Amino acid sequence: MPDVDGFDEFYRGSRQRLLGFVYVLTGDLGEAQDAVQEAYVRAWQRWSTVGRYDDPEAWVRVVASRLAVSRWRSLRSRARAYLRHGAVESVPAPGTETVEVVAALRRLPEEQRVAIALYYLVGLPVAEVARQTSVPVGTVKARLSRGRTALAGLLAVTDLEEAPGA
Repeated sequence: MPDVDGFDEFYRGSRQRLLGFVYVLTGDLGEAQDAVQEAYVRAWQRWSTVGRYDDPEAWVRVVASRLAVSRWRSLRSRARAYLRHGAVESVPAPGTETVEVVAALRRLPEEQRVAIALYYLVGLPVAEVARQTSVPVGTVKARLSRGRTALAGLLAVTDLEEAPGA
């Protein structure tokens, strides 16, 4: 069992110094806080060993600085990739139609919702939907038909086209 009181005392006595040190390294308070927090978590996990070191704060300081440098390198790599490949195309927020469809799907029985999602969203053929849901093909077709009818009513759609083979 770790020495909880000893770790608490160590933490209270060293946290501000370590945060200040890592903040000077990173120039970003949020990044510094994340790195220091992770370093203390690692120290706690190994406290039975780290707590016996002559200077446990030095161990945590090295771990925190390595974490900060690692994060900085990761950000630098992402920035280089961004410059090389350009910005990632932004994904538009879901429109009101999407929200309405999702809300309507949630009101369907689970079996119909799963069949519709696998068939229309994932693009699986009816036979594969049947295999994955462990039901006969006819059951999948019935669930798709009932689900489409229910969705049409929930969404007030008057002209719902039936997909071929479903």
